[in-house]
Amino acid sequence: MKFRPCIDIHNGKVKQIVGGSLKDEGDTADVNFTSECGAQFYAELYKRDGLKGGHIILLNPSESAYYDATRKQALEALEAYPGGLQIGGGITAENASQYIKAGASHVIVTSYIFQNGGILWDNLEELRNAVGREHIVIDLSCRRRGNDYYIVTDRWQNFTDVKLNNAALDKLSLYCSEFLVHGVDVEGKASGIERELVRMLGRWSGIPVTYAGGIGSMDDLEEFERLSGGQVDFTIGSALDLFGGCISYKDICRRK
Repeated sequence: MKFRPCIDIHNGKVKQIVGGSLKDEGDTADVNFTSECGAQFYAELYKRDGLKGGHIILLNPSESAYYDATRKQALEALEAYPGGLQIGGGITAENASQYIKAGASHVIVTSYIFQNGGILWDNLEELRNAVGREHIVIDLSCRRRGNDYYIVTDRWQNFTDVKLNNAALDKLSLYCSEFLVHGVDVEGKASGIERELVRMLGRWSGIPVTYAGGIGSMDDLEEFERLSGGQVDFTIGSALDLFGGCISYKDICRRK
């Protein structure tokens, strides 16, 4: 179980937002924290502390007036820590190799492969052909509906028909080397984890999985470790003191 750091970029700034609040129209979100430091600062910090496999997420779509500023921040972070960070947000088969060449260890993909309620297997195949399975992370951002979790897309606003379960994990793992799983309903709230989701991920045996969402205290982290059996990596955003929260970054680093 390892800590995976994050750099979320919105409107050209490093931020922590409430996950389900992000809207493309007007480039708005409920913001927990806006950093005075650029993405390069965090990349250099993570490099110094030997933290690998963290993720950079571009939260503006390519049509946004802020996209160029957001992308510039991301590229500066990749340059500061080549091979140490993954990147997601608007990834396609056409642009994925550019980010790998710019220093990303992996590209993270969601909406390019989850569209119209299902999985676009042709797009996933094209992405695998473009950069190789070893450079792909599939983001399985999900929300609960009834007793199950379903993949959500379009800034986490729309449900697909894809249920997150062992069968889906098994099949999708043929196209990637890691999964990143956001528990969207608790993302950015630091109010506790998605317990059933964490338990399910911990029981699955396959490629590495990183969980994001709701870890707001060391007690939450201990519960996460217990429920996941220590088999799932984790990220902490809003609750980390780097981003205005109460969990000590230095203490988390000592766990690696």
